Amino acid sequence: MSGISEEARERTRIAVYGAGAWGAALAMVAARAGHEVALVGRDHAVADAINRTRRTPYLPGMDLPEGIQATADPASLLHAEIILLATPAQVTGIAAGEISRHARPGTAVVSCAKGIDRQTGLLVSEVAFASYAKGPIAVLSGPGFAADVALGLPTAVTIAAEDLILAEALCQILAGPGFRPYAASDMVGVQLGGALKNVLAIAAGVVAGRRLGASAEAAVITRGFVEMRRLAAAWGAKSDTLMGLSGLGDLVLTCRSTQSRNFALGVALGEGADPATFGKLAEGAFTASIAVERAVAFGIEAPIMHCVAAVLDGSLSVDGAVERLLSRPLKREDVY
Repeated sequence: MSGISEEARERTRIAVYGAGAWGAALAMVAARAGHEVALVGRDHAVADAINRTRRTPYLPGMDLPEGIQATADPASLLHAEIILLATPAQVTGIAAGEISRHARPGTAVVSCAKGIDRQTGLLVSEVAFASYAKGPIAVLSGPGFAADVALGLPTAVTIAAEDLILAEALCQILAGPGFRPYAASDMVGVQLGGALKNVLAIAAGVVAGRRLGASAEAAVITRGFVEMRRLAAAWGAKSDTLMGLSGLGDLVLTCRSTQSRNFALGVALGEGADPATFGKLAEGAFTASIAVERAVAFGIEAPIMHCVAAVLDGSLSVDGAVERLLSRPLKREDVY
């Protein structure tokens, strides 16, 4: 069962652990839904500035609702009934361990990162569970840029938990003006949709950066989506989950806009940049090699993901990747 009372759903104490752009945007979502929100970061000076100016350096020009109180004191997690974990995927274990030291028993943690741990190959929920055992773990994923969410623009996402009642309760708590969450129980599928689409966003960015045209872009997205569904199904996901917001929806969003760091990385690669010089965190760069390793292990064909991984590690040029994909043997189209 969810462990969230009807009274708590009316006004809930929510902590957002991770005060970057995505964490701040989610804090704004929770505040607009009428809840008491602690935005927990690591820098006391930044927290003080946020409280004083009602603005964050990570979302320039946007005012934070009064219901948000920024802090750099992790002890504030003790008061939270729900914790949204909004740190990057690669530090999930460290963050979850910090939360475990301060949270009350029974507190639900919602992982909001999209990625796969590069050290272990585990999904973020699996990494979080290894460090946090005080309460249930859920995941939030789907098509939403931090700036759009912060502005209150219409956004729909998926919240998944093994206990569907918990997922539905979390959706009711976080739903508000412009923010519509849908509940699901397929945590593996929801997370893989959010992680694997990052690899394909890099591929789509390469197409854009190399000026290969809209037809090539459509082909990469479509055939890449086939790879996503096949690989996710072999990994244990429900294939239909990838047809939803956290799969196809997120893929459509991140393959078309430089707001996506993964797409921006691909554009830079297509224009001839060295991936080592790309200054922004792009989770797809970590996920690509893991996805390829799993595809090989499962016996799944994933030529686009293979090419992305090879370009990233320097073993294949962009032009070589294009030639490799175009020279593959012709076959019948199989979308499943």
